Amino acid sequence: MKRLILLGGGHAHVHVLEALAGRALPGCEVVLVSPHARQIYSGMLPGWIAGHYPIEACALDLARLAADAGVRFVQAAGEGLDAAGRALACNDGTQLDYDLLSIDTGSRTCFEAIAGAAEHALPVRPIECFVGAIEALLSRCREARDNPVTIIGGGVAAVELAFAIHHRLAGEGVSPVLSVIGDAGLPLDGLARRLQWKCLQMLSERGIQWHAGSRVAALDGTHAVLSDGTRIPAGYALLVTGASAPLWPAGSGLALDPEGFVRVAPTLQSVSHPGVFAAGDVAAYADQRPKSGVFAVRAGPVLADNLRRAVQGEPLAEWRPQRRALYLVATGGRYALGAWGPLGWWGGWVWRWKDHIDRSFMRRFGNSHVG
Repeated sequence: MKRLILLGGGHAHVHVLEALAGRALPGCEVVLVSPHARQIYSGMLPGWIAGHYPIEACALDLARLAADAGVRFVQAAGEGLDAAGRALACNDGTQLDYDLLSIDTGSRTCFEAIAGAAEHALPVRPIECFVGAIEALLSRCREARDNPVTIIGGGVAAVELAFAIHHRLAGEGVSPVLSVIGDAGLPLDGLARRLQWKCLQMLSERGIQWHAGSRVAALDGTHAVLSDGTRIPAGYALLVTGASAPLWPAGSGLALDPEGFVRVAPTLQSVSHPGVFAAGDVAAYADQRPKSGVFAVRAGPVLADNLRRAVQGEPLAEWRPQRRALYLVATGGRYALGAWGPLGWWGGWVWRWKDHIDRSFMRRFGNSHVG
């Protein structure tokens, strides 16, 4: 009997589990390996922080999805891969051989570029660890109301986090001292320019300071030190910088891009090892598309189909992703920003649109807590 290992419980693998629940793979044992029995949906995380959802509404039950699909669930993290020998080592000592391996572990937050970040910053990834720590940070903010919170990063995730924390604490009568440090001139770099200006206006209206074109060189527990020597108060620092590759693939033998992500062909198959597939943030696509859950979700059905084809020895299909992605950016309250290519818009209706999409996604995969 063949063995297919699904390493990681990311968005693409959720689609694979759904496909297997509808149609099993005869003659193949499927194993899901993930360090957590649930997957926190990143699209709803700011809504949880802001107080719009309970955490249960933002989580997919991986153990149940695996059981429904007839997939064996191993709660562990992959920490070593021998691609030539087709063997996966897990952090609990488990060794798993495989015929096919699919990787959807996501990315990590990089500490190395900022001195003191490992000691003085809370990274947004892994999300499960962030969820466990952010409540404690909010509690400390309530107790020491003048202790500033600095968010390092100027993209969608960083901006959403700033708005969510402000909304949560302001709703409790706390006036948080918040700042966002981004290396671009405007927040939401890469999105529609009018949306960037609207975001900057909203940050200013809430008293959230935006530090443009700045790179943090060091953290010392009380300040963020910029590359030009400027010191910004940072009693608490949240690290929400771009995606970095996990460390373990470096010794796997897989072909990697210069940043350490797994290089894949349009079929989502490793360019060096045909028995390995990858999708989501851990993958390096030929067109160098940005790391985004939007693309992981869209890759899921194609990945599921190609894994079935690979098991059955059939030709693989190519994934042709959309040129543009829809971005819906939560701003703390029931108000959101939206972007599609050069187009940008905002309003309460955008938040309702985002809320509908998020709830529908969770319901699709069996979450009964979203209402």
